[in-house]
Amino acid sequence: MVVPGVVAQTIAVTPSATLFENDQVKVVRALEKPHVKGKFHNHKLNRVMVYLQSGRQRFEYHDGKEPAVFGYKAGEVKWSPAEGMHSPEVVSSEPFNIIEIELKQPGTGKKITTPIDPVKIDPKHYKVEFENDQVRVIRAHLGSHESTPMHAHTLNRVIVFLSDFNVRVTGADGTVAMTERKAGEASWSVPATHREENLNDAPFEVVAIEIKD
Repeated sequence: MVVPGVVAQTIAVTPSATLFENDQVKVVRALEKPHVKGKFHNHKLNRVMVYLQSGRQRFEYHDGKEPAVFGYKAGEVKWSPAEGMHSPEVVSSEPFNIIEIELKQPGTGKKITTPIDPVKIDPKHYKVEFENDQVRVIRAHLGSHESTPMHAHTLNRVIVFLSDFNVRVTGADGTVAMTERKAGEASWSVPATHREENLNDAPFEVVAIEIKD
C-alpha cells in the first residue's frame, strides 16, 4: 500500500552504502542506475525491499526462466525471497534507491499477542503491509500534529523513514524524548511501549520491518 502525498516528497538519490548490521539483519541502501546491466549474482538470504523512488527493472536469469520487467512506486515495499543467478538493469530513465533488509535468521513465526499492538488499537494509523514467518511489515501514517494511543512494539524492528520525521515520544513511565529523522534514513529499534505525537505541519510515513527471531 502506498499512501499518496507523503512519499511523493523528494527523497535524494544517494550512493550505495551499508547503513547498519547486527546478528539479525544487514541493511543496505542500493543505488540502481539507469541502463547499466548488472553482473550475474545471487542472493542467499530472504530480503525486504523498500523503494525510495519509482523505477522499472529488467531481470535476466541463468536458470532458463524468461526475462521479466518489474515496476516499483516510491514508498512501495516488497518481499524478495532468496534467488538464483540473475542480472538486473534499470530500464526507466532515472536512478533510484532501494533500502534492502537482509534477514540473517530463518524466523520463528512468532505471533504478536499484546493487547496494545498498534495495528489492533490504532488501525487508523497502523496497517499490516504483509507478514510471514520471518517478518511483519507495518506502515504507519500520522497526519500533521496527530497522536497515537499508548501502544507496544514487542519485536526488534528496522524503521525506514519515507518522509521527514519529528516526533515527541512519551514512554509508559512518562519519560519524554524527541526524535528527528530525514526522509530516506533507516534505523534499528528495540521493543518499546510508548505513544507518539507528530510535531510537523505535514504528515509523516514510515515502514517498520518487525523481525520474528
